[in-house]
Amino acid sequence: MNGTPRGERLHIAVFGRRNAGKSSVINALGGQETSIVSPVSGTTTDPVYQPMELLPVGPVVLIDTAGLDDVGDLGQQRIHQTMRILNKTDLALLVVDAGNGAGEFEQELLRTISARGIPVVAVLNKIDLLHVQGDETGVGAAVVHAEAVLGCKPVPISAAAGNGIGELKTAITAALPREDDKFRIVGDLLNPGDLAVLVVPIDKAAPKGRLILPQQQTIRDIMECDAVAVVTKEQELGHTLATLGRKPKVVITDSQAFLKVQADTPKDVWLTSFSILFARYKGDLPRLVRGVRALSRLNDGDRVLIAEACTHHRQSDDIATVKIPRWLREITGRRLQIEHAAGSDFPEGLGQYSLIIHCGACILNRKAMLHRIEEASAAGVPIVNYGVFIAYVHGVFPRAIEMFPSAMLAWEDELRFG
Repeated sequence: MNGTPRGERLHIAVFGRRNAGKSSVINALGGQETSIVSPVSGTTTDPVYQPMELLPVGPVVLIDTAGLDDVGDLGQQRIHQTMRILNKTDLALLVVDAGNGAGEFEQELLRTISARGIPVVAVLNKIDLLHVQGDETGVGAAVVHAEAVLGCKPVPISAAAGNGIGELKTAITAALPREDDKFRIVGDLLNPGDLAVLVVPIDKAAPKGRLILPQQQTIRDIMECDAVAVVTKEQELGHTLATLGRKPKVVITDSQAFLKVQADTPKDVWLTSFSILFARYKGDLPRLVRGVRALSRLNDGDRVLIAEACTHHRQSDDIATVKIPRWLREITGRRLQIEHAAGSDFPEGLGQYSLIIHCGACILNRKAMLHRIEEASAAGVPIVNYGVFIAYVHGVFPRAIEMFPSAMLAWEDELRFG
């Protein structure tokens, strides 16, 4: 893993009217020409993602969007795509053309973004093109006017000339949400020197010579908390545990090897899966645990959505299209309508489904996965992720979640009241 994955980067999206200089702002922040800049309104048509290192913030993804004042049928589609970006936005930059000033359009856009709980930094761009060039009074008046309209003080910049970019980076740093209480993948549950054994089958879907992304990230997380990661294959787990000299704190397995790994893991050692760890890290594990109870309530003809955040080459024993449908039929005994969705956009019309089974979301950021869970909840549809689902159907539940008190409490409540 040579770079920070997109799902681990803060997502900073740039919004505003057409030709407000959104692409120029991204280029100025990155110090390079990554977005196409043109005087023609509407140059940016689809969201453009630019991973970069933004000092002193660190790894981020800057998202360039189409102007929200676009026109026509195609323009409305672009606006729809732009607004969907809010589902994954950690911080929004609202760019205002200093020559035109802020108005009702910007007011409404600011209200829309703020209503989603997303912090916003207002940016007054093109200050070099004000009528009285070099007159700080003109710049000051534009700032005062924008602040009166928006209710927050904008950062005056000239993206083209590079003026004010340092101040903008400072404002971004100050506005970013603090993540002091954010879960780590597993590091917050380990002490320095603890052993964590990772059971890693050689996945045919992974590129040759590489581990899949959740496995790489988990190893890194264990190392960062000064614990010790031991990696083995499922056939070698028993031998590995016997030769370690002391018991590990936790055994973490690929979900599909749960049965074999459970048999070889002592009862007094925590056991979970990479996918369950990511359900907690990227989403809401207690809610996903509650969702698994829906399996016992499915009826013939019910529709089940299997959702993946990425598209990939399908193997003959693909988990989404082959294994999970088979396990669904086996555990429910029902004739279900099973549908699939893959990609960055969650399908609309979720209310038609009786259950959603979601992947581990390793490529999504936490904001995006939580939004998907909220969408399912708003539609009244239970949602569960691959790891929780597989642990349940293989009879490894609730052992696979016993190391997470909030998830265990949710499961006990579901059994008692669900």
